[in-house]
Formats: sequence, C-alpha cells, structure tokens
Amino acid sequence: MNYKKCYNFQDFRSLAKSKLPSPIFNYIDGAADDEVTYRRNTSSFDDVSLVPSVLRGVKDVDISTTIFGKKLEMPVYCSPTAVQRLFHYEGERAVAKAADRFRTMFGVSSLGTVSVEEVSKISSSPKMFQFYFHKDRGLNSSMLERAKAAKFDVLALTVDTITGGNRERDLRTGFVIPPRFTLNSLLEFILKPYWGINYITSPKFELPHLQDYVGAGTSAMTSIGDYFTNMLDQSMSWKDAEDLGKKWGGHFALKGVVSVEDAKRAIDIGCTGVIVSNHGGRQLDGSVSPFDQLAKIVDAVGDKIDVICEGGIQRGTHVLKALSIGAKACAGGRLYLYALASAGEKGVERALSLLKQEIIRDMKLMGCTSIDQLNRSNLHYSKKII
Repeated sequence: MNYKKCYNFQDFRSLAKSKLPSPIFNYIDGAADDEVTYRRNTSSFDDVSLVPSVLRGVKDVDISTTIFGKKLEMPVYCSPTAVQRLFHYEGERAVAKAADRFRTMFGVSSLGTVSVEEVSKISSSPKMFQFYFHKDRGLNSSMLERAKAAKFDVLALTVDTITGGNRERDLRTGFVIPPRFTLNSLLEFILKPYWGINYITSPKFELPHLQDYVGAGTSAMTSIGDYFTNMLDQSMSWKDAEDLGKKWGGHFALKGVVSVEDAKRAIDIGCTGVIVSNHGGRQLDGSVSPFDQLAKIVDAVGDKIDVICEGGIQRGTHVLKALSIGAKACAGGRLYLYALASAGEKGVERALSLLKQEIIRDMKLMGCTSIDQLNRSNLHYSKKII
C-alpha cells in the first residue's frame, strides 16, 4: 500500500506493520500486561455520542485553540515520543516539519533522537519538551537549560513512569535501544530490508540529550522499561516537581495525570496545565482511560489551568468529544508514529491533513463554526457515568 492510499489511523497502522521489523513495530504498537487500558483508551469514546445541530450556517469553520498561551491552528498536537529515529530515518525532523506546516505544537522527548537545538531551527511553531526526571541531577540541569536556551514554550514533566511498565511484547521480541540484531530477531530485520538499509546508511542512532551523561540507551543497550526503572529517580516528589517548575520559569505541565486530586495539586505547585494521560496504556494496565476521567478533571481545574486529553485519539470525532467535555486540546503519539513509519515527513503530513479535514467536516456536521461552541449539551451518554 502507498501512503497516499491511507485514509485513517488503521490504514497507517497496517502500512507501518508491513514496513517495520517486528521488534520496532511492536514497540510502537504494544502496551503493558494484557493491554486492557490500551484498548480502553479508544473504546471509551464509544460510550458517548455526538448530538448535532442543523441550519447553523457553517460555511466557515475555525478550529484553532490556545494552550499554554500559544495559538494552535488545529486542536491536536504531536505528543513527545521517544526514539523516533528507529521508526523512520528522518525521525523527529520529519514530525517537526509537518507540525510546523500545520501550525500545531510538537513535543520532543528527553529520549529524542534529534536535539532541541536542531528542532528549534526546524520549527517556528510552539514546542514542548517532555522531561524525564533522572537520578543524575547534572543530566536534569543540562536538559532543562538546553530546552530553555532553545526557546521551547512548554516543559512537561512525565509523572507516570516512576518504574517501567510490563511491556511483554518488547520482552518477546527482545526490543532494546540501540537495536540489537540477534539470531531470533535477525530474520525480521532481513524481511524488512528497506528499514535496515535506511538505518545503516543514515546518521548514527543517538540520544543527544543523554549521551554525555548515561550509557544506557546510548553506548549500552537497554529496554525502555529497564531504562525507566534504573535511570529515573523513583524518589521524585511533589517538591521536586515544584522546584523543577520554578527553575524552568515558564509554562509547566504534568504529563500523566488521571487523578482529580493530583490535578488540583498541580495548580498548587504552579502548573499552567495538566496532560490527562496514562502513557498510552504502556505503564499500569487496568488504569482508567483519559477520556473516562476528563469530565471530573475539567470540572475540578478546567477554569484555572489548561486540560489536555492525550490517549486513544484516532478520529476527528474523538477530538470533538473531548473538546465538548472541556479539554482545551488533544494530543497523541501513535496517531502520527504509524504515519512516520509509513512515509516519513510526507506520511505525518498526510495523517495530520486527514485529521484536520475530519475535524472541520465533523464541526460542520455538528453545526459548529468554532470549538468554543462545543459543550456537553451536544453529548449523549449511552451509559451512566459514575
């Protein structure tokens, strides 16, 4: 299949599966334990239906939103995700260029394969740096100062990776970073020669924010789960988060919040936003989906800080449902990673274009010309919400 024949999330997923070696594909596609939470992240949207209005005059539609003081031309942004260079040789460069073209935000991970300095040169759109709190305080300071010097707009501290989730697909396939070519995995890499050729002939795999401080994932192979467990600081506290926000001095968010009380406390430590997320179902299986908790968190803090819904987004209607509940924007990783794996920058552009078209079309079908017209009165719940 050519990427131009992809029309939705599942099309890009199928194309990515055909192009990537199994260990790489399953790293993107997999989640923790029985992957119940992973599936629920998307199925939760099915419990709510949209109630459209008619005869509203919807010739011109504005789908822009403002989060963290920055205007986005569409209410969805590209979440920070690790090691994108493994999915396509263009890596974060491709996503940064595509996000810039659509004037939406792009997030760079601490475990990114392109530096914040280079991304800043590529994109003039709003940018988020996703911060993993390491045991190595020197590394923490380095990442903070580099993101600040690169004029990133938001610092998002990930708070749901205090230890690695049980990602059994990665255990079965032997996925590590940098990739390890073993007898068990070699056939998979041989069967996908174009990935291998591009990986070998492209610039060396690097983790530029980490390589001067840690060996794991750079000069020494590790799984993502082991990296979280061994390298991140399991003593991280609310005080640490508050101090980090003060040192940053700009828009600051907690990424991975699903508890109402945690969202309230985020305000107390100076956060300007919370990203309601369970890490794509890759950490605690059986945890609540972001959409299922969204209304409670919006009601508790939505008038004080920006609330972002991240996880399970596959369709424009999913975005409209989250915005109707009160989210300021939505975000996702897999929604563009499959497209990245499929065709690099052009794939991400097509995925974002299709999603934007869906949102505009669905807004017109809802009878709305701007996202501030979306509210809970245009939602119907198929079952009682506890």
